[in-house]
Parts: sequence; structure tokens; C-alpha cells
Amino acid sequence: MVADADALAHVRPGQAAVLTPHAGELATMLAEERADIEARPLHYARLAAERYQAVVLLKGRRTIIARPDGRTRVNTTGTAWLATAGAGDVLGGVVGALLAAGLTPYDAASVGAWLHGAAATLVSDGGPLVAGELAMAVSEVVREVLE
Repeated sequence: MVADADALAHVRPGQAAVLTPHAGELATMLAEERADIEARPLHYARLAAERYQAVVLLKGRRTIIARPDGRTRVNTTGTAWLATAGAGDVLGGVVGALLAAGLTPYDAASVGAWLHGAAATLVSDGGPLVAGELAMAVSEVVREVLE
């Protein structure tokens, strides 16, 4: 299961495979200040992964993917324009599809974050993007990677 947005408030340890909060959502989950999360995202992503016994994909300028055992990856693809309505839904869908295809939660979150960011870079062309266009671009990025 992938949990995002309002669903994050209802997740208990061990219930979800991947959690996809942004800094504000993670602050609520951990009862911490958002500024603290933003100042130490690696620390708090790891803390949340351990506490919730799930992979945590902390969305942000650099997306952090942390496992409960502390292993961590940082994704650098993407653009600031991903902070738009519906973009997180696209990410959740991509990660969910990768889980359904058989990837581990850690790999699904990592590959999903990379694909999501690469698709955003492709469609934004330096400007705002629309979630529907972002979703359509994911298949184009996958096609390019497989060629």
C-alpha cells in the first residue's frame, strides 16, 4: 500500500509499504516542527521509516527515500514545479504501479521518484506543469529509458 496526503494521518506502524509525505505532513506524523524537518530531512525521513516500519519517501527539493533499517537514497530529478495540485497523486500512482509489478517498496519508491522527477523535467520546460501532462509523460520517460 502507498499512503499519501490525508491517509498519512491514519497509518499505523507496519500498515503501509510506502509513505509519501512532504515536510508539513511528516511534521504532523512525527509531532515535530516543519522547520526542523526541512532543516534535517535525512534524519527525519530515517526516523519516520523506523517508527512506521515502512519506506518513507519524503518529497521535497531533493526527495529522500528511507528504509526502516536506515538505508537511504536521495533522488535529484525533478523541478520546483512539482509542488502543484495532483503531482503527488501521480507519484503515488507510479509507486503503486511499480509495487504491483513486483518491485520491493524501497526500489518502487526510488524508481518512482526518479521517473516522476524526470517526467516533470520533460513537461515543465522551465515553467508550470499540469498533473495530467505529468502523468502522460511518465510513459514517455519509461520508453526513453528502455530504448
